[in-house]
Amino acid sequence: MLRPFLGRRDEPDLVALRELVPSATAPLILAADHLAKHPEHADRRITLCTMLPQAAPALVREDGEILVAMQIALPGLDASRDIAGALLAALDAEPGNVMDAPAASSPRLVEQRPDGLAGLPRLTDLLDPAPLEITVHHGFGWWLPSSDDGSGPNPEVAAMLERANATVVPTVRLSAVPAAYWCHPSDRWHLRWALPLAPPTGTAMDAPATDSADAAADHAADHAADHAADHDDVARSEEALLDALARLAAAERLTVGPGSRFVGFFRADGLAVPVWDLAADTEAERCEEPAAALRLAYRAALADPTPLNAQERRVRAGLVGRSLTLR
Repeated sequence: MLRPFLGRRDEPDLVALRELVPSATAPLILAADHLAKHPEHADRRITLCTMLPQAAPALVREDGEILVAMQIALPGLDASRDIAGALLAALDAEPGNVMDAPAASSPRLVEQRPDGLAGLPRLTDLLDPAPLEITVHHGFGWWLPSSDDGSGPNPEVAAMLERANATVVPTVRLSAVPAAYWCHPSDRWHLRWALPLAPPTGTAMDAPATDSADAAADHAADHAADHAADHDDVARSEEALLDALARLAAAERLTVGPGSRFVGFFRADGLAVPVWDLAADTEAERCEEPAAALRLAYRAALADPTPLNAQERRVRAGLVGRSLTLR
């Protein structure tokens, strides 16, 4: 199963920014290896974001700041390579330009490359390994640069921004649990938690075209494995993850507070994302304590070496039957 952000400690959050969160930003720091080869990029200000106007892959503001998007209109075969391609194009572009080229990993472009998909750089190769500092926004006001004279946007831009803001589902990233997001679509309240997963055992990362890229991939895989070893809420496999969820569900502990109901999970970019319905009017801060308690229970369930009993196996089969995979 393709995991475009495999190797990042914040892989679950990157998946959430691509699949779950309507409006968020995070400043990016380029990897030391990249800066050693391209010192001219050292002072560039770069922001990763969920979506840009017209679902553009990236843009360069007049002051040189780069905005690069996770959610684009026509994605290719690999989101990580698409984002990396847009970022590299923006680094070479003049201020005031919007990147509008096809996704780097679009099938047509990949077929034209002698090294295929594996020769394209990934986002994980370009970034410093430190986890992102994510800010979730209530709208898309950050699309507009601040003006020196305090004047607002022209009427056409203001109308565009108002239309975009009207589509934003209220979303909050919990502070007690990584990659857990509260959201309030219409008259419903949900919690969605992108669960971390260890790198696949015995499988290599993609085979990049250069030795340096190969070393970067190996380093990323080693980094992810070290992270998994140091954090006992990282499942060693999806099978172990489902076993843990089944244990909790059978014990009626798969909950995030009074009135909540576990409704199933979906797969996004190779990770499982459980979803809960919340009681009406449940605000995000009310999820913090029960979500933290669930995380502790989940850790204990992952560490339980005993085979599932008959009831837990039935519950597990039901979980699998209610799963979906986002394409």
